[in-house]
Amino acid sequence: MAAPEVLDRIPRLSGVPRSVEELPGGLTNRNYKVTTPTGSYVVRVWASDGSLLGIDRDAEHLNSVAAARAGVGAPVHDYLPDLGVLVVGHLPGRTFTEADLHDPANLPRVALACRRLHAGPRFVRDFDMFEIQRGYLAIVRERGYRLPPRYLEFMPLVDEIRKCLAVQDEGTVPCNNDLLPGNILDDGDRLWLIDYEYAGNNDPCFELGNIWSESALPLGHLEELVTAYYGRRLRNKIARARLQGLMSKYGWTLWASIQDGANESIDFDFWSWGMEKYERAVAEFTGPALARLMEEATRTD
Repeated sequence: MAAPEVLDRIPRLSGVPRSVEELPGGLTNRNYKVTTPTGSYVVRVWASDGSLLGIDRDAEHLNSVAAARAGVGAPVHDYLPDLGVLVVGHLPGRTFTEADLHDPANLPRVALACRRLHAGPRFVRDFDMFEIQRGYLAIVRERGYRLPPRYLEFMPLVDEIRKCLAVQDEGTVPCNNDLLPGNILDDGDRLWLIDYEYAGNNDPCFELGNIWSESALPLGHLEELVTAYYGRRLRNKIARARLQGLMSKYGWTLWASIQDGANESIDFDFWSWGMEKYERAVAEFTGPALARLMEEATRTD
């Protein structure tokens, strides 16, 4: 459905003067900034229902509301599932880039934004990358999508990592689980976190490890981010975040495999995107640090 046709069916945007600007980014949505005399909004129009990728649009809506209540997400104005539309307030500010996350001065700010979200209302569903990865793998195998070379060889190690992380399990908090630089906004004073498609209650160390992984940050940056989040340097949390970052790469690789096999409407090289993550995951699975990290993650400090 074209943007004007969608906007005409949204009551608060219909029949009023408006300007429309398509926003960059978004592989599972088309996003439009709509400005009217009463305010500025972002209209998210689904590119697909997202079910193959584990996206629950009703949960996305409710989790977006919870994030707004936590003071870290945009206000939610409308949810029109029959149109495939979520309308949120437009937050003024600048979208982060990878360069921003590579700047150590921003890491305490990112940690603070995560703590605000994590201290907010619980989300309506959970997110566990170990379960997500297995679900993605089942879809890939059932549909005959491509698997990277040797992918299944690492599943026994994944089981061992999961057991190690269970030893010092700290429970779950409401997490975004998809904090790419483009999902972090800087208004000059504080950071805001947007896009709750994959949001769910999760280990906070997954949030931190995923930030590290998605932007390919240096290891020292992960240590600083985890230290800023917890208020002191904890070896077990740093190890935990590194292992969760490894699971992030391993799991999102299959997200890319599904997109590569199922998506014919988006001009994006999902396979190369996923293989870059997978190659980094393989380096960690086969590297000398893995055994030490698994041992450190079981410690109390």
